[in-house]
Amino acid sequence: MRTEQPQVIYLKDYQAPEYLIDETHLTFELFEDHSLVHAQLLMRRNPARGEGLPPLVLNGQQLQLVSVQLDDQALSAGDYQLDDDSLTLHPKAQTFTLDTTVKIHPESNTALEGLYKSGSMYCTQCEAEGFRKITYYLDRPDVMSTFTTTVIAEQHRYPILLSNGNPIGSGPADDGRHWATWEDPFKKPAYLFALVAGDLWCVEDTFTRQSGRDVALRIYVEPENIDKCQHAMVSLKKSMRWDEEVYGREYDLDIFMIVAVNDFNMGAMENKGLNIFNSSCVLARAETATDAAHQRVEGVVAHEYFHNWTGNRITCRDWFQLSLKEGFTVFRDAEFSADMNSRTVKRIEDVAYLRTHQFAEDAGPMAHPVRPDSFIEISNFYTLTIYEKGAEVVGMVRTLLGAEGFRKGSDLYFERHDGQAVTCDDFIKAMEDANGVDLTQFKRWYSQAGTPRLEVSEDYDSTAQRYSLTFRQSCPQTPDKREKLPFVIPVALGLLDAEGNDLPLRLDGEASAQGSSRVLSLTEAEQTFIFLDIAAKPLPSLLRGFSAPVKLSFPYNRDQLMFLMQHDSDGFNRWEAGQQLSVQVLQELIGQHQAGQPLSLDPRLITALATVIGNDALDPAMVAEMLSLPGEAYLTEISQVADVDAIHAAREFARKQIAEQLFDALWSRYQANREVSRRTPYVAAAEHFARRSLQNIALSYLMLSGKPQVLAATLEQFKDSDNMTERLTALAVVVNSPFEAERAEVLQAFAEHFKDNPLVMDQWFSVQAASSLPGGLARVKALMQHPAFTLKNPNKVRALIGAFAGQNLVNFHAADGSGYRFLADLVIELNALNPQIASRQLAPLTRWRKYDSARQALMKAELERILASGTLSSDVYEVVSKSLA
Repeated sequence: MRTEQPQVIYLKDYQAPEYLIDETHLTFELFEDHSLVHAQLLMRRNPARGEGLPPLVLNGQQLQLVSVQLDDQALSAGDYQLDDDSLTLHPKAQTFTLDTTVKIHPESNTALEGLYKSGSMYCTQCEAEGFRKITYYLDRPDVMSTFTTTVIAEQHRYPILLSNGNPIGSGPADDGRHWATWEDPFKKPAYLFALVAGDLWCVEDTFTRQSGRDVALRIYVEPENIDKCQHAMVSLKKSMRWDEEVYGREYDLDIFMIVAVNDFNMGAMENKGLNIFNSSCVLARAETATDAAHQRVEGVVAHEYFHNWTGNRITCRDWFQLSLKEGFTVFRDAEFSADMNSRTVKRIEDVAYLRTHQFAEDAGPMAHPVRPDSFIEISNFYTLTIYEKGAEVVGMVRTLLGAEGFRKGSDLYFERHDGQAVTCDDFIKAMEDANGVDLTQFKRWYSQAGTPRLEVSEDYDSTAQRYSLTFRQSCPQTPDKREKLPFVIPVALGLLDAEGNDLPLRLDGEASAQGSSRVLSLTEAEQTFIFLDIAAKPLPSLLRGFSAPVKLSFPYNRDQLMFLMQHDSDGFNRWEAGQQLSVQVLQELIGQHQAGQPLSLDPRLITALATVIGNDALDPAMVAEMLSLPGEAYLTEISQVADVDAIHAAREFARKQIAEQLFDALWSRYQANREVSRRTPYVAAAEHFARRSLQNIALSYLMLSGKPQVLAATLEQFKDSDNMTERLTALAVVVNSPFEAERAEVLQAFAEHFKDNPLVMDQWFSVQAASSLPGGLARVKALMQHPAFTLKNPNKVRALIGAFAGQNLVNFHAADGSGYRFLADLVIELNALNPQIASRQLAPLTRWRKYDSARQALMKAELERILASGTLSSDVYEVVSKSLA
């Protein structure tokens, strides 16, 4: 914790390490009230840094130094310098061995960084800089070493002892204790180190690689969760096969392990050979996990496995290059999920999330490039810009080079940099060299913050049969105040004729048409493309598949959007046309509400949605997506000044109108899908996900009618479903309904049935926290007293506090500022317990400039109160200070 202003770290100041660590030998002695860590480091002077023997500065925090020895000489206090963050030594030779012993207290580590206890289990989280809380070390990603780890603990309490790599020995020790030694033959930075000790059960399987060798697969969980691992195991095997087939990447060790822990700051961690997962990203069974949770498990398992090559075998040189591994791996896991499920629906989900949340980040005080220039606390930069926008940047490379060219580039990247710590520039260079292209201008996506805006205008010359599109790109100012140079923006597009057919596309200067859907590469601030042989004015379908993360502006009218919804051959753009139509209609309603006028819904929205509901040829998951109105958070993001109350009133009015005017069609689709659910056992597969998604969105609309038959159907679904997807939706629908008695009944029944399942209780918390009915804050405060809630568990905080502040906008943004005071109080409390979680809860307050002047003043005052509250972690200090700057 700090009271002074923390130090800013700059990319421009990067220097290679003065020393390297070739071998790391660790011995952990785990006791109930402390642990001892013995480290032996085989070190040498980095030849790249020149001659001489400068001081060796090792990172270390919250460590009690017991002893230190340099080669064979024990050092006394006068031989080294020790402070809160480092141990400084003075080597006498180019190569040397350093032995240290430190005492640490994992049993009281509430920050969940380094070595800590989750329940009765020891586990680690070392990314980004947690290893320095375990032992003194060069805790930076460009120092890579082999690791041999011995763990010693009481056998009865901790029968399972795990670390990275392959097991090489185990046996009994004194006083009822035992030991196990693990060896990781692949050099890795300290952030990939892992250790687990606990009373765990294991699900085992094997995977046969393309080369014919078998890999042992193990998922370790606490005994009560042993029946919830099969989906994760199936997902792992799918991921391994997909990575072999699509990227030619085989797994390298003899064993691959996953461990599920309940207390974890993130979703999961890709530690080499020993992935540690938040239990919410491993445990999935029909009765306790929704379809979305099953898909999340599949995606996160894949993500962490794919890191074995894009993150572990090749890692990042410094933390500014974080998107090198995270952006590429998010791209890979998204492609995997698209291949396993519906590609179009996956793209819709990803883009909806990106535009609602990452675009907001780009427009806020924490805006930063995909490769940041500076940071105060690296844990604050595990952001949507690094992950989601970083993935979009990789996707644009693939769009520009084509699938074959991208594979050539990735093959060269893996071949050239295996075993190295590299940069985003190295990744792009491999793509350039493999394809003979120049991506210099494209690299601006890594260095320029903000979301580009793309304004498009059209012109048609009927005499010459020439149709032109003019693109103008710009990027709004961000906190770095830098001038924004033109990006390279790939725009996939098509032109539709009056019947909705794609026209052949021949650009001016080409001898013949080249397909009916093409990618234009925009490189200038303004650029015009002319299409020839266009017999009648077409309707453009722009940014197909969302080929670039930009804000697109084209003057579509509502009739044109309805036409695109019905005819566009690009599934993503059919959905996008519906979203644009909905936005136009909702913004009209918002204006009516602000003017005090009666609300009147444009009937074209009803007509368009009726067509969607009645189209049996459409994938039910696609129908569900097209029925989903833009959320309040997205409507807030696209508003100049967000009127929370008007946005909520307009959207709720539109939903009720849809429910009333399309009741019969929705009721018919609901009943047909529910009947299939009744007679079909639960299957975690795309076709079944799609059916349930349509069934459940239909139910959420139908309940708005308030009809007794819908209430009866909802209660039947709640009581008689064999899966959490249908049961939780029924719960949420009743919780948000006016039926008070039934609301209390289902909440009590749900809690009683699932009181011993922490992950399901998290969903129970979230449903109530997100309810937009009046009294939201009082409900949340009451739920904080529930025995299943604790501020010390990140999942609980996200489920209750995060859901309230991030999803229940009309209650969180109450005009009296009570929601803001509540969140600020919690951030101050969490700052002392878990700084990472505290800083992440701050996001809703950081967007204070988005709201009216009264709310701005209230939100700003709470940020100032946090800043003045005393001892702030660097995590919280950075977010608050930048928000107020």
